[in-house]
Amino acid sequence: MRDIAPNIGVVQAVAPAVLSATNTSAAIDLLGFESAAVVINTGAIVSDGDFTAKLQESDTTTSGDFADVDAAHLVGSLPDTLEASSVYKQGYIGNKRYIRTVITKNGGTSIAAGAVIVKGHPAEAPVA
Repeated sequence: MRDIAPNIGVVQAVAPAVLSATNTSAAIDLLGFESAAVVINTGAIVSDGDFTAKLQESDTTTSGDFADVDAAHLVGSLPDTLEASSVYKQGYIGNKRYIRTVITKNGGTSIAAGAVIVKGHPAEAPVA
């Protein structure tokens, strides 16, 4: 077996929490990496919670510069509605320096969720 850990960077985008409103993560810097993926982990949903998730990208950390990632720069898809107690992943193959996650509340009360960005294909390995 090969060890993957020295070849990835992992950044917490959304700390696991009960979300009762839309959550937009901080900008995640992809400098030094050639690929990335988002992993979203959900727990309980209260009162028919309807939440969606997406990735946004930008060349800067300025919030207003972020835009939704074009489908051509995504590998796989996230569901139309996040389900309870599930794990989802989506690859990013765009060329922007920064990405961020957005978990949007469309209805209901809350969802327990967290998100991690996994950065791959580092320019220098092993990754600390």
